[in-house]
Amino acid sequence: MKILTASEMRAVDRLTTDRYGVASLDLMHHAGAAVATFVLREFPACRHIAVLCGKGNNGGDGFVAARKLAEMGCAVQVVLLGDPADLKGDAKAAFDEMNLTPVVALDETALDPHGTQHLLESADLIIDAVVGTGFKPPLRGVAAALRDRVNALEIPVVAVDLPSGWDSDSRSFSAEGAFRANAVVTFTAPKLAHMFGNLTGSAMGPIVVAPIGSPEEAIQSATNLAWAGSSKALTEQPRTPDSNKGLYGHVLVVAGGRGKSGAPAMASLAALRAGAGLVTAAVPQSILPLVAGITPELMTFPLREGPSGEVDRSNLEPDQLSRITERATVIAMGPGMGTEPEAFVLGLIAKTTLPLVIDADALNILAKHPDRIDGRGRTVVLTPHPGEMARLAGVGTKEVQASREPLAREFATRHNVTVVLKGWRSLIAHPDGRIAINTTGNPGMAKGGSGDILTGIVAALLAQYPDHPGEAVEAAVYLHGLAADFALREQDEHTLLATDTIGHLFRAFHFRSRDEAGYVWVEGIPSSPARPK
Repeated sequence: MKILTASEMRAVDRLTTDRYGVASLDLMHHAGAAVATFVLREFPACRHIAVLCGKGNNGGDGFVAARKLAEMGCAVQVVLLGDPADLKGDAKAAFDEMNLTPVVALDETALDPHGTQHLLESADLIIDAVVGTGFKPPLRGVAAALRDRVNALEIPVVAVDLPSGWDSDSRSFSAEGAFRANAVVTFTAPKLAHMFGNLTGSAMGPIVVAPIGSPEEAIQSATNLAWAGSSKALTEQPRTPDSNKGLYGHVLVVAGGRGKSGAPAMASLAALRAGAGLVTAAVPQSILPLVAGITPELMTFPLREGPSGEVDRSNLEPDQLSRITERATVIAMGPGMGTEPEAFVLGLIAKTTLPLVIDADALNILAKHPDRIDGRGRTVVLTPHPGEMARLAGVGTKEVQASREPLAREFATRHNVTVVLKGWRSLIAHPDGRIAINTTGNPGMAKGGSGDILTGIVAALLAQYPDHPGEAVEAAVYLHGLAADFALREQDEHTLLATDTIGHLFRAFHFRSRDEAGYVWVEGIPSSPARPK
């Protein structure tokens, strides 16, 4: 699913009407109906609804939503920011069709005090349809005054397209001066602000995209950005009845060191749970019993140790290396290794042509040898957190965080690798310059072990879908965060452990981001997510 700017969204709407013959008023009808349906489904107890409408097309969507909700038995009060006589075009047509009375019309320069506060306080839910994606902040006059009143209340707010007062093209995490929102219903495709901003004030969302009639051919974007969740479709085809473990790849996890058995154990267990046909953990001999004990399905291989319990370079001897890698189809390397086995890590990269997932200490070793970072001829995935990315790129962590998108893209294209830059809205930057943005996950994942588990999931999906490496990596990142979101429903951000996500991977695989009503959940989970039929 492409990510659009505000101007690109306007172009999609024009093209939908001019080339594909879908009337603009029909688009408005579909948008307003989508908002109404979402409200009734996700907030079923809210029957007294205040709809705040501006004079533009965003307000027109609100007029349609108000009419639909009234037809479905809700008590609806419409507040228009301005004079009804000033309405034009589709917004005027939607207002006339609404035929609801009374409509509270507010003066555009000052909030009318008569009854407005009571109207808001008596509502169960507020729909914010004041201004949409074409608006450039800040809000002024009555819109700003109304925002302050709404933001002081505790009742839920559903935003139409995006919270009023937020710049649709913003890449900022947060913005002062906008309406708050408990949910956002946008249309056709997500916009930049939906991807980069914390629009709802919660990492759980939701933000949903509703189809309103624009054909896929009309949706064009020059951002070269996409939503990572679209790639989960790769994992949603059932396995064939005559499946066998050989069809789903063999992940080799090369990791660990003395006192660090947890990292390879977590990566290996995650790879098994994510569907790899076989998983072997190649770890130093001294920690092998601990790693093997994580689950009986895991195979192990003892690696020769150096004096500090690290992986010894003698494992690169041809006969030994052949035994280590002979059955593998994907190698995941780095978690818990320490930086002592530098010669082994560099040698393994040089002596094998298998797809690689490189994380943790292996990244820090590579950072000292940037000339060895080369993905030509095979799939190489690097999964750095911002500190590791800073070392790889030779810059400061603050610089990474200030320019995540261009830095990840430049690094990926220069080295012919896929970079998973972790953090808020993890980025998956591909060698061809494309970037996918992930919207799942939560602050509870900020714990040791989360990266090890991601490494295992990425390796498992690469093993299962070798012909679609880019989508496999995107799907892995999305599934990892989604499993953590499901885990948080039963946990608290403080108590959530990295291993809790593994236990909820099955829910992430079951989940369909496009639900039965056609909404695409780009952030958050429905109140009662349905399992596939």
